[in-house]
Amino acid sequence: MARTKEFDPDAALQSALELFWRRGYEATSMADLVEHLGIGRASIYATFGNKHELYLKAMDRYSEGRDPSLVAELSQPGPALPAVRTVVRRFASEATSPDGRLNGCLITNTAAELAPHDSAAARRVEISWEHLETPLHSALVRAQAQGELPEDRDPRALARMLLVLLQGVRIVGKASSDPARVRDAAEQALTLLD
Repeated sequence: MARTKEFDPDAALQSALELFWRRGYEATSMADLVEHLGIGRASIYATFGNKHELYLKAMDRYSEGRDPSLVAELSQPGPALPAVRTVVRRFASEATSPDGRLNGCLITNTAAELAPHDSAAARRVEISWEHLETPLHSALVRAQAQGELPEDRDPRALARMLLVLLQGVRIVGKASSDPARVRDAAEQALTLLD
């Protein structure tokens, strides 16, 4: 007869996500996970697989919780550029907040730590970036069609520039004690939309 789980797998996954997010993949050992989750190593393996598989599941959980208002915010009727500016400024503000500085963004952290040599993590990073770049691109196309963005601007290139800026904002916001550095960079990037 199979034993019932003596822990909540959903809560354990959330707890693993929080630990990986705070410490990173390499700095988190299986012993750390056993202690943090409060469950045995065999239970972790039986439920989630090895540490790498657990990390990928934690990335998936993190991505599921991405800001659902982003698409709605960037696709609301009316002028599109104010929404793009609001999103960029919000990212800059979040990156320099105490919580943003503590952990940064799990996707950005993974891009720096694992993506260069881990194809499964790199795929998840790319998917996450697409979920940000696509609504930015759509908003910029709409802005151009509405006459808010000059005709000589390339909405795809601008969306990619903003994606790269926002990822950089997350890294610099996490590492820098000067929030003006992030705010100034965001504001300068926004001048390219004028």
